[in-house]
Amino acid sequence: MASEALFQTVYKQWLAAHVRKRTGERRRRLEEGHGHAERKFVELIWYPFFGGFDHLHPEYELVDFGGNLRFVDFAWIRDPVKLAIEIDGFSAHASNLSRRQFDDGLLRQNHLVIDGWYVLRFSYDQVRDQPGMCQQIVQQFFGKIWTLGVTRSIDGMSADELLEREVIRLALRKNRPLHPADVRRCLKLSEWHTKQLIKRLVSKGLLEPLHADRQRIRCYRVVRERLTL
Repeated sequence: MASEALFQTVYKQWLAAHVRKRTGERRRRLEEGHGHAERKFVELIWYPFFGGFDHLHPEYELVDFGGNLRFVDFAWIRDPVKLAIEIDGFSAHASNLSRRQFDDGLLRQNHLVIDGWYVLRFSYDQVRDQPGMCQQIVQQFFGKIWTLGVTRSIDGMSADELLEREVIRLALRKNRPLHPADVRRCLKLSEWHTKQLIKRLVSKGLLEPLHADRQRIRCYRVVRERLTL
């Protein structure tokens, strides 16, 4: 209940701050376009991952590569990374679309990519029914740009610190000994990076190796009493 109340407070403050900054069409789009599906995305996927909304813009206005004015549901911008996130409702984005609207949607996404944007798209059903899968995709995206060295810090934490936090969260979700392969699959990391990440967590006392035999460490457990994450 306390975490739910905290989310409600942080969410309302974040949304109100963006409303105050906008006027005219930009404000109308935010007030009318940010609905139930978008709220569920930040509640079930974004906020549990980041614990806040730094650098995340709802109903973000942009001019695409073709010179057209567009709005995306969310934009996360941290130079040099530009990420557009769309939440698609089935009725609005599939069965009720005309051929022209369908074509325009494809052109819109192509222009975003050409203009240097990353694009992640989720259906409302995925957000509602498979939030864990959606959050894993977000994790994999940021794991990729961190390991490529595109950005080194976010929300006051270094990329390595955020990856360490996600390894601990992964281990807690699985509620069993953690294998390096779990980390590689979830965060899309190389074997070398996975080893370095686990090594740091062991040195900090947050993971403890479990020996399947005397020769090789095969899995790890979370040292819960040391957690402050």
